[in-house]
Amino acid sequence: MITIYHNPRCSKSRQGLAIVEASGKQYEIVKYLDEPISEEKLSEIIKTLGIQPIDLVRKNESIWKEHYKGKDLSQGQVIAAMVKHPKLIERPIVVHGKKAVVGRPPESISEIL
Repeated sequence: MITIYHNPRCSKSRQGLAIVEASGKQYEIVKYLDEPISEEKLSEIIKTLGIQPIDLVRKNESIWKEHYKGKDLSQGQVIAAMVKHPKLIERPIVVHGKKAVVGRPPESISEIL
């Protein structure tokens, strides 16, 4: 099963969803702004992505700039910030089995389908 962590208001996320839909494979949509991701689940996604938590943060968001930028945060604190403010999570994220990718650019999603 493919899971896409999706923000319908984001054009890149919509493009990513279109790629997933076009694959013809079964998928589920998680609208992570409406259905918050737990710290445990987000940690699992980050591990599957093979990145550091800070690499999943949208650093141009005002929430990040006002509350977190320039601070020496642990990985756990970065994850907690994304859970508290899901708008900080880069999107879309597509998970397929033991593989995951951030759909920026959206075409990178095809690599794991």
